[in-house]
Amino acid sequence: MTPDRVPPGPRSKIPGGILFTLQRDRLAFVRRLASYGDIAYFTLGSERIYFLSRPEWIADVLVTHSRKFRKGPGLEVTKHLLGEGLLASEGDFHLRQRRLVQPAFHRQRIAAYASTMSCYARRLSDRWKDRERRDIHEDMMRLTLAIVGKTLFDADVESDAAKIGEALTVAIKMFDRLVIPYAKLLTYIPGSGMGAFRRAKERLDAIIYRMIAEHRQGPDRGDLLSMLLLARDTEEGAVEFGDSMSDVQVRNETMTILLAGHETVANALTWTWYLLSSHPEIEARLHQEVDTQLAGRLPGESDWPNLRYTYAVLAESMRLYPPAWATGRRSLESIDIGGYIIPPEAVVIMSQYTMHRDARYFPDPERFDPSRWLQPSELPKFAYFPFGGGPHLCIGEGFAWMEGVLALATLAQRWKLRMDPKHKVGFEPKITLRPKHGMPMTLERRTA
Repeated sequence: MTPDRVPPGPRSKIPGGILFTLQRDRLAFVRRLASYGDIAYFTLGSERIYFLSRPEWIADVLVTHSRKFRKGPGLEVTKHLLGEGLLASEGDFHLRQRRLVQPAFHRQRIAAYASTMSCYARRLSDRWKDRERRDIHEDMMRLTLAIVGKTLFDADVESDAAKIGEALTVAIKMFDRLVIPYAKLLTYIPGSGMGAFRRAKERLDAIIYRMIAEHRQGPDRGDLLSMLLLARDTEEGAVEFGDSMSDVQVRNETMTILLAGHETVANALTWTWYLLSSHPEIEARLHQEVDTQLAGRLPGESDWPNLRYTYAVLAESMRLYPPAWATGRRSLESIDIGGYIIPPEAVVIMSQYTMHRDARYFPDPERFDPSRWLQPSELPKFAYFPFGGGPHLCIGEGFAWMEGVLALATLAQRWKLRMDPKHKVGFEPKITLRPKHGMPMTLERRTA
């Protein structure tokens, strides 16, 4: 075993050939990587990239040896918008910020958010009209944005939904460009999109700083933003012991949670409606459960344990179309994985999209089958990991599950959604897995 021994993987004799293949169809590319075995290797420019497809090795990177890695290129570029928020920060600073934010996501807090989640979903349901054609992805983005804004920041951001959506789309496109080799050169090239990105960031900053100013002028509202403004770290090793967060720090955490928190759940719900529309037998079973368990009333926190099939539908949707479809880390030192020495500064990629479709763990992996999740699971820990894992496990995982299940149940009480047969569904795997051309669907009101 020597440091220069590398795993099998795609090679190209044409300069830039791998990058072209990757950019043309990323999902196909990662599935090709998985076909090489549990570990594959390729290069992009000067980047040495290792692709892992074994759960225990993914656990090594994300959990067991997490201190030997830092965030990968995909998350590094999010700092252009999110700063040192939870998604992008590292080390002791990340742990400090996570400790300050964590109380807003304690189980009792999340339970208290349940009624707001259901009420906002019912408001959307009330606005829908029978036989109306709508972009469901846009509706889910607005819904989850409104829920996160109200529950965590006691703010009505629905009026800002269009601005936030447009700015976030610009930002995601820019992130996509910045992650490729030599992308820093884009900052110096006119027409590269950096100007549009800066303007988008300014629009988002204006909304966030307005929320911060409103909170600073009033009493403690008991929400996450109030907690951030009042927080004092109680352990040595903070940036300045005993200091509260600056407005910039509060802005970074607020921006991270507001944007990342609504984007992922919106995508999960969008793909769920898409799958239900083509699986009427599963849709019928979902409707039977919400009718039996809820009898027409809004679901609350106490209904969560009884909506088992609704949960299974969402879990299976995130298996096939995980909102976070891949995650990466950069090695800080040499480490042996699978008999290969991964050198310092190499990139390690782990893909939820490919792991969730691995036939070793999910028989008939392309089939949409929520019943997979109705029996006790014997899956290895990282065969299914839609929310990541280890010290950087998504802090809002419990919030997202509650929101997704309650929103799905509330809307399914009254509605069926049908795909436009002329619409070609496409995939846009950038930071998250979005539908490429939206998700136009026709609403059908359910009859008693």
